[in-house]
Amino acid sequence: MSVEKIKGGRPDMIVCENVDKWFGDFQVLKGVTATIAEQEVVVVLGPSGSGKSTWLRCINRLEAHERGTIIVDGVELTNDLRNIEKIRSEIGMVFQQFNLFPHLTVLDNVTLAPKWVSRLPKAETEEKATELLKMVGISEQAAKHPGQLSGGQQQRVAIARALAMEPRIMLFDEPTSALDPEMIKEVLDVMRDLALGGITMMVVTHEMGFAREVADRIFFLESGEIVEVGTPEHFFTNPTEDRTKLFLSQIL
Repeated sequence: MSVEKIKGGRPDMIVCENVDKWFGDFQVLKGVTATIAEQEVVVVLGPSGSGKSTWLRCINRLEAHERGTIIVDGVELTNDLRNIEKIRSEIGMVFQQFNLFPHLTVLDNVTLAPKWVSRLPKAETEEKATELLKMVGISEQAAKHPGQLSGGQQQRVAIARALAMEPRIMLFDEPTSALDPEMIKEVLDVMRDLALGGITMMVVTHEMGFAREVADRIFFLESGEIVEVGTPEHFFTNPTEDRTKLFLSQIL
């Protein structure tokens, strides 16, 4: 495995050491070991079924890993509910599907978690939600319901909702895969702005242009293992592993 370490002396935000995960008899993650620095943008690539989404879900404890160690911002992810709650308070996650509440307005979708989890006053949560909706370019949609929006607009609401809890880490699990082609750019543009803003990001995606432009490093997974790690320049112009070369020949 080729490994190129991030430079700059930033502290580790996510540390995974020999992480294993099974679904029944099928081992979906095999000894996954990686360190992601604060403010680093990592893109995770690989063929379907390689374990990319499962890896993200383990970091947020939506799936429990069976072996190995996951540490997020200095807190080890164990069965201790206090640790899980602490880690989840620092992570925002955006999924393939938007998972918005259809009976709530856009504004209410974004304010729901801060209002109930953080117990913030209504006026404060609505002011912050309005700022976030402006940031993702859909402030004029605040009073509408999700069903009145396009897919790209709904995904931008989902991003604003995740940011409303002021996470230090954002995980994106193929956020554009459910969108029509003309809607993909508007979501990627928001993600580019986030990356420039300095938040730590892990992104599972098939958008090669985004990976090349925004990633500090690219992780390539195959059959539950990290096969290759490197900068976009290394990954796209001079990969060392045959499996990486085959993957790129099939998608570029």
